[in-house]
Amino acid sequence: MSDQQKGPSFWNQYKRFATTELLMYLVMIVGIFLGIVIFS
Repeated sequence: MSDQQKGPSFWNQYKRFATTELLMYLVMIVGIFLGIVIFS
């Protein structure tokens, strides 16, 4: 029972962490792409 209660909160934290990671990667990729387009 205690494991099931701990599960959802862990998944919520992981989901939030994964979302921020994805946003960071997206910003990095967009920045690199813009840099290449501007400098080329």
